[in-house]
Amino acid sequence: MQKPTPDTRVRYRERLSPSLWLLVTAAVIAPMVTLTLTPLGSLPALLIGIAAGALLITALIAWSPTVRVDGAVVRAGRAHIDARWLGPVTVLTGTDAQAARGSVLPARGWHLIRSGIDGIIVAPNIDPDDPATHWTISTRTPDRLAAAIRDAQAAASTPA
Repeated sequence: MQKPTPDTRVRYRERLSPSLWLLVTAAVIAPMVTLTLTPLGSLPALLIGIAAGALLITALIAWSPTVRVDGAVVRAGRAHIDARWLGPVTVLTGTDAQAARGSVLPARGWHLIRSGIDGIIVAPNIDPDDPATHWTISTRTPDRLAAAIRDAQAAASTPA
């Protein structure tokens, strides 16, 4: 008799890394630090400036949150929720997404919103014990994330 194994495959994974413009802006720290430290000598100032710029860019990329759907669990940054507790997923782009990130944003929801990323998904939280009423997540591919959440919901509702 085989023991059923839980479905833990990764259905979706995306790192919400900073936009290219933000990385270029962060790289400006290198010449600023170099100019500030020129009294120490041009070579040490240049090396420290390059290291500071590289360190800042690396930190921005490394600390950017991820959105994942592992098995039946949706993870958005530090938060996670079982997919069965999410209601129907709404995909928004363009002006609809802009409005959903602004005045229509539920105050008691969980939000993982990043500037420079147009698409978002919004899903109501149907867990009666959870104070968050909605999940709003930025994503570059909202259709794929919504499909992964629906797939995880269907897998969670099917008996093993």
